[in-house]
Amino acid sequence: MMGMATPMTEAPSASSRKVFWGIRGRILFWYVAVLTAAIAAAVLVERQVLIAGIDTRIHEALVQEAEELRRLTRGRDPTTGERFGNDVSSIFEVFLRRNIPTRNETYVTFVRGVPFERSIGDPAYRLDLDERLVEQWGTLTSSERGRVSTSAGRVEYLAVPVQLGGSTRGVFVAAIFRDQELADIAPAIWGAAGVGLATLLVGSLLAWRVAEGVLRPVRLVTETAASISTSELTRRIEVHGRDEISRLAATFNEMLDRLEEAFRIQRQFVDDAGHELRTPITIIRGHLEVTEDDPEERLKTNALVIDELDRMNRIVNDLLLLAKARQPDFLDLATVDLRMLTEDLHAKATALATRDWQLEGAGQGMIVADRQRLTQAIMQLAQNATEHTTDQATIGLGSAVVNGRATLWVRDSGPGIPLDDQERIFQRFARTGDGRRGSAGAGLGLSIVRAIAEAHHGTVEVISRPGVGATFTVVIPVDQPEPDREGAT
Repeated sequence: MMGMATPMTEAPSASSRKVFWGIRGRILFWYVAVLTAAIAAAVLVERQVLIAGIDTRIHEALVQEAEELRRLTRGRDPTTGERFGNDVSSIFEVFLRRNIPTRNETYVTFVRGVPFERSIGDPAYRLDLDERLVEQWGTLTSSERGRVSTSAGRVEYLAVPVQLGGSTRGVFVAAIFRDQELADIAPAIWGAAGVGLATLLVGSLLAWRVAEGVLRPVRLVTETAASISTSELTRRIEVHGRDEISRLAATFNEMLDRLEEAFRIQRQFVDDAGHELRTPITIIRGHLEVTEDDPEERLKTNALVIDELDRMNRIVNDLLLLAKARQPDFLDLATVDLRMLTEDLHAKATALATRDWQLEGAGQGMIVADRQRLTQAIMQLAQNATEHTTDQATIGLGSAVVNGRATLWVRDSGPGIPLDDQERIFQRFARTGDGRRGSAGAGLGLSIVRAIAEAHHGTVEVISRPGVGATFTVVIPVDQPEPDREGAT
């Protein structure tokens, strides 16, 4: 049991690393880091703004009190109606009686260098009892704005000497406990921090869910890729939206389509090769097993073996061509003069067999195509026509350009093709109803013609009725479309 405890405890750790340090974990980490920095900066800025506002308010309040004192010294005693003259004590008494300090504010007065009276209330610290401050303020001869530290915190003050009769009669000090004022903004700061923390938590949860939704297609790509095998290529990823992740999923699906097609062609090639090569191999093996010592019989056997090997070689070459038909480099496109191509095809066809070869038309204009592949396709159709006609039979060959499409045809006067067989003859190794194939040998000729036509983004068509011959037509666009470079990349 002890030996089993270790992997059981290590598994959650590995799982945690996978979850929290994957792409989603990194997205969440940077999101939380940036959001935390933004919230911290916002709280600090708010704090500095509030502090700046308090300092401004303190300064304005001190200046206002000093101005009120100056106005009072120039006025009259509200009790007697007479001017104060040089009686600074009366000025201080009237001022302290008429002005009530705000919270965290206090007034202190000095006459002849000693404390006189102070404002009502119980301040956080008795400034008039601080010997150092009494000594500093009691003998001032000019206004002084400053800050001192006390056991109750920092204190902002404005000390104003009162000039009467040409001399300093006393000193008035307005002071505000700055740290006490700053304590009033603490709830606002903590409130902003609390809102920021709540925003961070909610935002982090939303970011985690959003990241999960964004990365879900990536996880599906991983799971689909892990489940792919040569026998199972049908799974696809559902694509929703038009963003980059959706494009990734669509591109992956396109790659799977190409892989599935490649494996399908590979399997078809193997099946076709195994199916068609089995017959000549059996023939060769059978004749070699019964070979006699008679030189004449041996020569016949050698001739038969060579003929079967030649047929096997043609089958392999045709199968390779069909397998390559889906590759991007199958065609070597160039500008081709359709009239000259048609005349060359007619000249080459006359060498295939003794028939009445008719040039039924030659299209005018230039087309974009692979000249050699088109020649191969039309020559295959011409060869088929010779196999299904007799000497001196008429075979027509021609071309035309209609509505942006080029057509090349071969028409024979053979026995024709039943309607039920007209689609099947283009399949590999197909036979017609009378047992004849679409080409001499493996039955791959018409499959090759169709592959060449489709590689040119075209089609091959057949029109035929039993007893009246058949017309095979290759139809391709005059100009080939541009390759899908984005899909290719």
